[in-house]
Amino acid sequence: MSSHKPDRSTDRPAERGSVTVELIILLPALFAVMFLGMQAALFHHARAVAIAAAQEGAHAAASETGRESDGVTAATAFIADAGGRDVLTSSRATATRTATTVSVTVRGRSLSVIPGWSPTVTQSASLPVERLTAP
Repeated sequence: MSSHKPDRSTDRPAERGSVTVELIILLPALFAVMFLGMQAALFHHARAVAIAAAQEGAHAAASETGRESDGVTAATAFIADAGGRDVLTSSRATATRTATTVSVTVRGRSLSVIPGWSPTVTQSASLPVERLTAP
């Protein structure tokens, strides 16, 4: 009996290039997932900065002697301290104050790693206006 080894050289040509094809299919999917994750992180950070700026502005405008302009100034300064255009581009703060309530809204655009798309961020904070009351 002669032992005959199977010829593996005939099996290899059918598999040649399969790794390349797998990489061509998987790498774009991997990059898409990475870019989407990065975009989600940038958007979440921009939202966090916007809500913190709105809260800071609301605190400033809600003081007994506060004005709407104090809220806008405080919110704008907070955004600048948090990174400014490197976090929230085209940002704008607005404030409204009534006899009982103050509300500050911060709008801007999140940075984007996806060309041609920059998601809008809008966050608001409201507080009661501080006032002295007689006992």
